[in-house]
This record gives sequence, structure tokens and C-alpha cells, in this order.
Amino acid sequence: MRIALPDPRVEIRGASWVEETPSGLLPHRLPAWTRPQLPDEFMAMVESQPSGVRLRLRTAARSVRLDVQVLRVAVDPAPPAEPQPYDVLVDGVVVPQSSAVASAAGVFLLEPLAGTTAERPGPAGVVELALGGDGTVERDVEIWLPPGETTRLVVLTTDAPVSAPTPVRAPRWVHHGSSISHGAGAASALGAWPMVAARAAGLDLVNLGFSGNAVLDPFVARAIRDQPADVITLKLGINVVNHDAIHLRGFAPAVHGFLDTVRDGHPATPLVLVSPLLCPLVETTPGPTSLDPADPSVFRTTGQPSEVADGKLTLTVIRSVLRAVVEARGDSALTYVDGTTLYGWSDWDDLPMRDQMHPDADAHRLIGTRFASVLRAQKA
Repeated sequence: MRIALPDPRVEIRGASWVEETPSGLLPHRLPAWTRPQLPDEFMAMVESQPSGVRLRLRTAARSVRLDVQVLRVAVDPAPPAEPQPYDVLVDGVVVPQSSAVASAAGVFLLEPLAGTTAERPGPAGVVELALGGDGTVERDVEIWLPPGETTRLVVLTTDAPVSAPTPVRAPRWVHHGSSISHGAGAASALGAWPMVAARAAGLDLVNLGFSGNAVLDPFVARAIRDQPADVITLKLGINVVNHDAIHLRGFAPAVHGFLDTVRDGHPATPLVLVSPLLCPLVETTPGPTSLDPADPSVFRTTGQPSEVADGKLTLTVIRSVLRAVVEARGDSALTYVDGTTLYGWSDWDDLPMRDQMHPDADAHRLIGTRFASVLRAQKA
């Protein structure tokens, strides 16, 4: 059965809106009205990368083919990033043998310092996914898109009829964070820590993790305010330091303002404010950070510890401020979680961040498993 997308039998979940383009459907994780407010082309690129976005359908099919137009990031002069796999759940269970990558892709050329991008479209790609089964029993199928590949969806083909999936009844979790929440360092779509946590806690995830961002942008707060949520989590701070975006005088008021906006739409929803994971590079030394010219595989900071006295922020200061904000608000539905309880010094010894900034696949699983306990407490 060949299904041209969009089609009411195929749900695109985890996206705020789906743009119909000449080369296919492009899922977006922020509403269309935010586009004029995005600060640069880099933010526009990461917003269109479908972390947490999945296709849902019901079928007895043993295989699915997905025709796509994919863009993989390349930082000139380096080659494009390695292909990221699509993951599949059948009736909520991972089908390991079904994981596959798109057969072809174009390039999103990134100039990181300027924040500019350029699309270099490539040939159409095909993703072949084996679902198992005997072809007679209908099952709910979820196809999770690669978190770091901009993906336009064209056609879905199956070897059995397709119907609309079973409605989702799990509580809805809206999460906002930066590149680690986006999935940087994870092995695949389901390997990113928010997906690990959502599956372990039985929640329906909306992932607003944006690489290089989560710097208290008001349009993100309004996007969270305006959508349904049974629990909301905000992981803030690391990119405030990495960009040297806000100094001490402005940070606490900006956090309060972000929380005020979210609370305008969710006055009593459980809300968790999460401080950064351990990152020794900027624990006591401020940013800005960048890739090290001497070794572009790792990050460096050009800040100096002495600049803390002038109001520049480190992760140690960030955690202190976030804790104080939560205590000051007197909000019984607001909880603070220290990010070093999710990934701290003992974890660095066992699972160090090779680029000095992002955890690897094993650490993502560890963080997600630990955060699932936080989420279960919010559901109780």
C-alpha cells in the first residue's frame, strides 16, 4: 500500500506544525508564528530537526518503506555528519533489527560562528524498516525520526493495509533543553535521554531540546504556555554560559520571566527546573566556549575565572541561582533538580564527555533512567 503524505491514517506526533513543501512534509517543533522571532539560521535549522518526532500508524505489515528528503549537517570543511538511524516501536516494544538509515541525503552547511546555514539538497532517500510479525495481526507502529537530520516526509509504503493508530492516553510531558536534550551524543532517536526517560516513565513526550539554544527565549516560553501539558520540565543554563549570553544581573529575572509565562498557561501543572549536568570545562570558569582550533573535536572556553567577579556566569553560579529562584517563588508545584545528580563527578570518571561538552550513548541511557524517577514523582 502506497500512502502519499499527509494522510489521516498516519499521525505525525511530537511536532507543533507540519509544513507542506515542494519536496515533502517538514515537521517543526515550534509553532509557525515563532519563525520571524528566531534569532538566526542555526536556530531555524535545529528547530526543524525532528528530535522526538515520530510517525504513528496501525498495520499488520511486516515491512515499511519511507521515502524521504534528508539534510545532514556539515561544518565546512568537514564532511557531513554520519547518518542517524530511524528507530521503530511495535506495540510499544523496540524492534532492534528494524533500525535503518536513509539511503541518501543532502547537506545543511553550517557556519557556526556566524550562525548561518545553506541547504544543499541531495537525492531522495529511502528507509527500509522490517517490522517482524506474520502479516495477519494489526499492531501499532511508531517510526522515530533521527534527531539531528532535517527530514521531509514524502511517501510511506507498506505490504498490508494501514489504519489510524490507537489514540495515545499517556500523560503529556513537554521538555525544553539544549543539545544534550536534543540528542547530541546519543546512538539513535530512542537513545536520547528524554526519550529514554519518557519510555521508562510511561509519558508522551514533546521534545523542545534545541542544540546551541535554551537561553530563555521568550518565544519558547510562549510556545510551552500555549500547548497541553501534564508535566513540564525546563533544563536551563549550559548555553547561557557557552554563549556568555546573560550575566548575573539579568539571569534570575530572565528565569522568573520565563517561568511566569509558562505559568500563565499552566498555573498548577507540575513543573521541574533542572540545572546543568556536570561539565568541568565551565564549572568554575565562564564562557564563551567554542570548538578548539587546535583540536576541533573538543570544546574550549576563552573565559577566565577572574571574570566571575564581574558577573559572568559559570555552572556553579547557575545552579545556585536556579535553586534560589525556585525557593523564592513559593510554588508548591515547582521542583528544582540539580543536574549533577543526573550526571556528576563519578559519572565523569566512568563515562567522560569526549568532546568536553556532550555525553555519549551510555551516559544518555544513564541520565534518562535517572530522570525517569523524577518524572514518576511528578505523576504520583
